[in-house]
Amino acid sequence: MRPAVLDARGKSGTSQWSVRDARVPSILVIEDEIRVTSLLARALTAEGFDVDFAHDGAQGLELAERGDYDIVLLDLLLPKVSGVSVLQRILASRPEQAVLVLSAVTDAVAKVSCLKLGACDYIAKPFSLAELVERIRMRLREPAACRGERLLRIGQATLDLDRRTLDLGEGPVCLSAREFLLLHHLMSRAGEICTRETLLSDVWGFSFDPQSTVVEVYVARLRAKLGSEIIETVRNVGYGFNAAWAEADTAG
Repeated sequence: MRPAVLDARGKSGTSQWSVRDARVPSILVIEDEIRVTSLLARALTAEGFDVDFAHDGAQGLELAERGDYDIVLLDLLLPKVSGVSVLQRILASRPEQAVLVLSAVTDAVAKVSCLKLGACDYIAKPFSLAELVERIRMRLREPAACRGERLLRIGQATLDLDRRTLDLGEGPVCLSAREFLLLHHLMSRAGEICTRETLLSDVWGFSFDPQSTVVEVYVARLRAKLGSEIIETVRNVGYGFNAAWAEADTAG
């Protein structure tokens, strides 16, 4: 049985989300901005999720350690206990817990650090509600064992989120921090095309620079290590992880 929760207004006690159905996925949102919690309350409950809220790091940590949540959505800039400390302490006590960071901190160093600590994903604010919901659902579709092992699997491709390696069925290949972050970004959006502008912003933390070739350089490095088919190019648009190729290879 879950502990008493905090409702969207930050008051202790049993909230409208405290009545649980074991078949309904449960989410803990640790976020101190009331505007954001109100937005998430409407959107996530409308999608059929059970949602609890904590409005500082200490409250969030207590709920996460005592509760039983499918996903924890975690802000980094929290009062009382920082989001990074909350992430570390949650995963120290519950290594299998899926924690998705949802933060205004957008630099690549912060993203890599959180992923290395064990976060299953990192979404920068401002964010698309549709994208957030789909990435939550994608995470929930993963087998429980995959969640515990911190692996992202698409067809024959297995990305180890802890070791920063990719295995295409012939043994793991080590990736640099930036190669890992770029590949994780693309695999998390398998089937989509990511623009150069989006990749520069989300992976490198840069404002768009039409003269920059850093994306092309790192795509070429990944292709050299993993094969030319793994990342597809859509001319004048951007890049995407070739999910059809990865899944077709497995089926074959």
